[in-house]
Amino acid sequence: MSLYCIGDLQGCHTPFQRLLEAIDFSPSRDTLYLLGDLVNRGPDSLAVLRHLQTLGSAAQCLLGNHDLHLLALWQGVRQPSAKDSLQGVLQAPDCEALLDWLRHRPLAIHQHGWLMVHAGVLPQWSVLQTMALAAELESVLRSADLKDFLRTMYGNTPCQWQPELQGAERLRVIVNALTRLRFCTPQGAMEFSSNEGASSAPAGYLPWFEVLGRASEGTPIAFGHWSTLVVDAHQHTGLRRNTLPLDTGCVWGGCLSAAKLGAAGTYELIQVTCEQTLVPGK
Repeated sequence: MSLYCIGDLQGCHTPFQRLLEAIDFSPSRDTLYLLGDLVNRGPDSLAVLRHLQTLGSAAQCLLGNHDLHLLALWQGVRQPSAKDSLQGVLQAPDCEALLDWLRHRPLAIHQHGWLMVHAGVLPQWSVLQTMALAAELESVLRSADLKDFLRTMYGNTPCQWQPELQGAERLRVIVNALTRLRFCTPQGAMEFSSNEGASSAPAGYLPWFEVLGRASEGTPIAFGHWSTLVVDAHQHTGLRRNTLPLDTGCVWGGCLSAAKLGAAGTYELIQVTCEQTLVPGK
């Protein structure tokens, strides 16, 4: 049995198929952990969702910000943007079944000694707290309150976690941390305007995983979302601050990456090249 973490697909089904061939994936033997942003921007989100759904428990899929955006479109609380490529899903005859399946996906996974999230973990959150807060949000997504949550999900405030937060503000901080976080202060105040590499942090901010003494630093964390971070194709260990970034820019013409997970935070990286679907800045 092999365990693989896979970075952001973003609707790129053909590279996903090639990656499964490259790792000789068998759903009866292996388990995939997909780190969110399964859909959008790429050419075939519908095929991605259908494929993942058929894999059952062999494909454990996290929700990313683009997946939540698809749910918001489905529920009619947002309008598509010019950059969205989700109409094929929304017009499909099996749309209801696919998106009901999607809303039951988790926001964090802690298995085999790894924590897996789409974007990040606030410095103050332990692994146990991260899982508990993710469970709060998952419960809402799977309930009759789905539409009300999605209506209030968008926004950048509050930018900092406080345990006493309640209602929509509490859920917004949780979802922003797990699906949008890149930079924060050592105290956990999030910043959302910067999306370049780790060295482009605004004054007073740093990549979330660079915060010294963060509560989750004892557990290796695999995450996606941040395609301008660099992951070394020849690296088998030596995690950066005990984290492994796996969004390698498939939709931008980069690679689609799978990390075969080993013991004690070790991994082997397998990558396939991707056709460029989007041009940065357009």
